Amino acid sequence: MAKACLLQSTLLPAYSPLHKLRNQNITLSFSPLPLSRCRPGIHCSVSAGETTIQSMEEAPKISWGCEIDSLENATSLQNWLSDSGLPPQKMAIDRVDIGERGLVASQNLRKGEKLLFVPPSLVISADSEWTNAEAGEVMKRYDVPDWPLLATYLISEANLQKSSRWFNYISALPRQPYSLLYWTRTELDMYLEASQIRERAIERITNVVGTYEDLRSRIFSKHPQLFPKEVFNDETFKWSFGILFSRLVRLPSMDGRFALVPWADMLNHNCEVETFLDYDKSSKGVIFTTDRPYQPGEQVFISYGNKSNGELLLSYGFVPREGTNPSDSVELALSLRKNDKCYEEKLDALKKHGLSTPQCFPVRITGWPMELMAYAYLVVSPPDMRNNFEEMAKAASNKTSTKNDLKYPEIEEDALQFILDSCETSISKYSRFLKESGSMDLDITSPKQLNRKAFLKQLAVDLSTSERRILYRAQYILRRRLRDIRSGELKALRLFSGLRNFFK
Repeated sequence: MAKACLLQSTLLPAYSPLHKLRNQNITLSFSPLPLSRCRPGIHCSVSAGETTIQSMEEAPKISWGCEIDSLENATSLQNWLSDSGLPPQKMAIDRVDIGERGLVASQNLRKGEKLLFVPPSLVISADSEWTNAEAGEVMKRYDVPDWPLLATYLISEANLQKSSRWFNYISALPRQPYSLLYWTRTELDMYLEASQIRERAIERITNVVGTYEDLRSRIFSKHPQLFPKEVFNDETFKWSFGILFSRLVRLPSMDGRFALVPWADMLNHNCEVETFLDYDKSSKGVIFTTDRPYQPGEQVFISYGNKSNGELLLSYGFVPREGTNPSDSVELALSLRKNDKCYEEKLDALKKHGLSTPQCFPVRITGWPMELMAYAYLVVSPPDMRNNFEEMAKAASNKTSTKNDLKYPEIEEDALQFILDSCETSISKYSRFLKESGSMDLDITSPKQLNRKAFLKQLAVDLSTSERRILYRAQYILRRRLRDIRSGELKALRLFSGLRNFFK
């Protein structure tokens, strides 16, 4: 099966805040964010009343959707889909693990079996017909890109309740998606202080809010009868973008169309599963092919893509158990030294190739990319190597085909030591957070908020534990390499001294 591709939304105007979102590495996927991926025993009861960032105004709670464990709404969805053309299924919606919903096998499923067969008529895309045709015409007249168009479409259809053909689907969507969009700035600063995911979450929240403001000023304020503020506001857009980030897929065999696929988005994620959604031209439906057999009553999984634990938390609101995600990585931030005599020259070389300082690079349990090593070479290189700055910056930006051969033996030890120092600085932040997390103030008057805070804290602890584990492994590898280099230098020095004494 083809993988759901990375988001590269086109048609975004240069001034739109969402323009930044298309440059983030976002794999589009399809799940109601199961709590089952969290540690057993943690149950979240999330309040929708908190604003996400401090500048956001108070907004009404979402009046549509359902609690994430509602089987009644899910059953109504299944019945409506069947009446609307969904063929008989070999899976059914049920509660899984800690009260969440998922698709479970209703009969024996073989490895390699095709499932779902959702027809295009039951798929929501930018081409879908608006129930409020006038609102749809206005949005298209302004040439709104796919993502904000779909976000507005969802709100418009949700507000129409039973007048919308998508009423049963929207009623089965979570009233509040599990997403970092719903974390307050204080919570991000408190719980994710050690992780680079914090910066990405803040940027995403800012871009979503900015996109709403852009639509409000350019379109909504000029057509208040079509887009009343009590319906189209920052709170409803936070909801709609939370749905899109967690459920939207790109179907390569459907001309790369971005789409919401009802029923398919009830599938939960498993790090060991390698099957993805795509449109099958022969059966004329959205399908996936099982990569393992399933017994009746067993939950059926799909992959959301090769994403790190931090990326899964960012879009879906869960963290896999430590050591279970083979795609896990941690972003390590490297920075030029401001006291470097060549600071400005190095910074210019980086900017020329689209890089900055600090710059983040992924570190996996198996090692780190050559781009990170090239950046480290640039940081530690002395003034007499200024002719190599351009080559190093180009290699760090992944814009050269010769980066794998990039080696500077004379500064390799310094580069590895610099990476090790950066690792250990990051490790100390994680260790401090994990040590202090047990004493964090959770004395909140509302029991509902207490559950929420405990849940967010547990997610942060799980993420910090998994990311620190990767850094510990990198620290071990770096120390061994440095030991080997230094022991080799010591042998060479002893050999040289022995020869000198011999000739004496």
